Amino acid sequence: MRSRRRRIVLRVLSGLVALVLVALVGGYLYAKPLLLTGTGYAAHNDCAVRGIAGRSDPATDLPPNPLVPYLRTSQAADKSSSTTTVLGMLAGQTAYYGQAGCTLGSPLTAAGPLTPVSPGANPFAAAPAPAPASAVTAAVAKAFGDDLSPAEQKALGTRAVVVLQGGKLVAERYAPGFTATTPQLGWSMAKSAASLLTGRVVMEGKLAVTDAGLRPEWTDERAKITVDQLMRMTSGLTWNEDYDLGTAITSMLYLEPDMATFVASEPLAHPPGTYQQYSSGSTNLLCSVLRQRTGVGADLPRSELFAPLGMSSAVWEPDGSGTPVCSSYLWATPRDWAVLGQFALQDGVWEGRQLLPTGWMASTTRSDPVMTTEDPGYAAGWWANRLADGTLAAPSLPADTYSANGHDGQRIFVVPSADLVVVRLGFSPTIKTPEQLRVVELVATLVGMPHS
Repeated sequence: MRSRRRRIVLRVLSGLVALVLVALVGGYLYAKPLLLTGTGYAAHNDCAVRGIAGRSDPATDLPPNPLVPYLRTSQAADKSSSTTTVLGMLAGQTAYYGQAGCTLGSPLTAAGPLTPVSPGANPFAAAPAPAPASAVTAAVAKAFGDDLSPAEQKALGTRAVVVLQGGKLVAERYAPGFTATTPQLGWSMAKSAASLLTGRVVMEGKLAVTDAGLRPEWTDERAKITVDQLMRMTSGLTWNEDYDLGTAITSMLYLEPDMATFVASEPLAHPPGTYQQYSSGSTNLLCSVLRQRTGVGADLPRSELFAPLGMSSAVWEPDGSGTPVCSSYLWATPRDWAVLGQFALQDGVWEGRQLLPTGWMASTTRSDPVMTTEDPGYAAGWWANRLADGTLAAPSLPADTYSANGHDGQRIFVVPSADLVVVRLGFSPTIKTPEQLRVVELVATLVGMPHS
């Protein structure tokens, strides 16, 4: 009798253990995409912060997330890769460092030689540190939160401010641990750089913004999507930019070795040109078109943009296919980010050469009317202050102001009427509004000052 009871108890316990194991496995499989997002983010961050920025504190660039305490990151002995897991065993992702930056999943073996970049064409690369006027110094100090408590200043997270006016470096400041030679990630400011890169390819006659039929597999209505619609994010392709479980943006960045092919597989949600929806996928798809038209992969940004401008610090990381991740992964020093702003301000003229089609900036910084938009003010890679209805997004700034905006508070403001470029870089994951970021206030203050 006791033996029978023992067998029954053992069977019950075995069943319960099996149920627990099934539940655990099922839970893990359900959560795995989210976990891979976390480990992919952390692995890439560790690889890039160490390899590109030359810093030893990558953990300080991880956002406040419940998963972060459970992440474990290690580096290869030769520093060629970084691997992150959950608790040392789950959802592992590895980022591999190479001459083109860091790539998730596998080493990029087909990058090919990269174009050498000389800083000789960059007037700001070796410029001496400026001695700004006291009013400018005070305005920059406020952008760094000198008037705030230590906790508030840390939350503000300003790491660099660079001010160009009249084509000259007039002010700069860096947070402890950062210098004029520390590359910083621009996140979605890369989309504005992608707009400039597109202009370079158009200038060479290899592309027109009206071109359609951009993918051979698009034999349906997607064949009507134009280059301009990819730039303005009015392609109509189904997309979800929310950083959440199983969304398109997280799948693209952390699970897909060929990001453009993944985006191109999405169906239409709206007729092309009728609906504007912010989409990192559109920008990566755009750069795959640039690659196809030029025949150049990972080296494209260096050969077409960085070399002519002398941006020797710039690294635009590719995906596993060798296509630059034009939505997100451009690193550069603050001064080199300022070069992009100055290049835009000068409408593509650099060292006396017209490198963009005449009027390119007027076109790409114009917010056109769209039947429906989720993102008023988005133009063609840039954010316009003057909205399509004529109102101003930031009433304190001149109407001709436009900006490159990136995650965690990255900004380049260009004000042609004031001959002004302002770069603000930092780590500000808890800042919710432009006002809290203090960069609009900084730009408005600088605009209001006399300048020669």
